[in-house]
Amino acid sequence: MRIAILIIFCTISITASAQFWQKKEKPAPIVRSEQLPDAFYISTIPVIEKVEITPNFSDVSFKRSTYDIELAEDAVMKEAKHNMRFRIYNLASYNFSDLAALYILQNRFSEAKWYLLQSNNISRGQNDDKHTISNLINLAIIKSAIGELALAKVDLQEAHDLANAKGFQTDIVEIEKRMHDLQLVKSTSPKAELRYAEAVELSNKELKQ
Repeated sequence: MRIAILIIFCTISITASAQFWQKKEKPAPIVRSEQLPDAFYISTIPVIEKVEITPNFSDVSFKRSTYDIELAEDAVMKEAKHNMRFRIYNLASYNFSDLAALYILQNRFSEAKWYLLQSNNISRGQNDDKHTISNLINLAIIKSAIGELALAKVDLQEAHDLANAKGFQTDIVEIEKRMHDLQLVKSTSPKAELRYAEAVELSNKELKQ
């Protein structure tokens, strides 16, 4: 009887040991791909275009303090230098137009003309016909204000020819209106004569001192 029990016990132990020491299969190794999923790649980067509006100098009716104008001038000038340095000429052209608008608010017509001419040179090179037309109109407005009526007429005619060639009907209507207004002006702007007289008088006083 004891022998039978011992035999049974040994059989059970051997079976259990065999199951315990049975070699288990290793899990399959995780292979990491060097290629990231498509979701991690950006095929195109959206570009937000900067929208600039060239002010209409003849319609500037609001008032700004000198301090505000100087702050705006410094900001626009800094941006213009940055754009010119990195050859972002299309934006620099609009910066120059904005500077001209600020100088108009201060009656600094010579500087306004200079920056508009620079802006116009760039806009022509960039084939930005809309901006070129706008610059020509604004140049004509300035020249008319300081008494350069013949030169203002030339700018308006050039703007009209360009707008007509490109089929810009809205610009044609505005230009023709300004050409009509220019014909009504029969004498040199009193503002320009007054500013010139004041400058001459000041120079004479300085010479006498």
